[in-house]
Amino acid sequence: MITQKSVMTHMGVLASAAAVLLTGCATATQEQKGAGTGAVIGAVAGQILGRDSKSTAIGAGLGALGGYIWSKNMEDKKRAMEQATAGTGTVVTQTADNQLKLSIPNDISFDTGRADIKANLRPILDQFAQGLSQQPSMEVRIVGHTDNTGSDAINNPLSVNRAQSARDYLVARGVSSARVAIDGRGSREPIADNGTADGRARNRRIDIFLAERGQK
Repeated sequence: MITQKSVMTHMGVLASAAAVLLTGCATATQEQKGAGTGAVIGAVAGQILGRDSKSTAIGAGLGALGGYIWSKNMEDKKRAMEQATAGTGTVVTQTADNQLKLSIPNDISFDTGRADIKANLRPILDQFAQGLSQQPSMEVRIVGHTDNTGSDAINNPLSVNRAQSARDYLVARGVSSARVAIDGRGSREPIADNGTADGRARNRRIDIFLAERGQK
């Protein structure tokens, strides 16, 4: 029987194992660390689900496959996107879980209240789509956002429609629609103060995530 105490005990084991993994393997690549950390998490999950070695092995395998990695392909893509978006106000970052994130402001992506892509966004999406058809392990997620002007009944579908427009553009350039997930958050996740015009402009945006799964 799984109790709260046993879960907390195993979470402690997980934290210790992850610390050893990250500090003890100084020569490991980012890709190796990502897959290894996933394996540790999966192994502990297997132990919580079942005490036998088979459960532990299954958990380790799922963890290694499930985590994102930061490979040379991802680093190359980050540099390419930094060059493609220079001077546009787009923020290109590596997230804590090894996803490449592009936060694209409204003034180069969509007009206020509209979901059709502006001309300034097209070169960015063109560069983003480049080479993805040859990299099947990479996944794309697009999230639309709005400011707090207007009601949820307007903002929620607008944010989804903006993400949908970006996906349609990528698909037209050879990216499989099955690899692109979309979501709309309306005004629920602001990154700036909606009380100012500048803050509202920053909140009207789309975020595009690119992630690569670890391999067996």
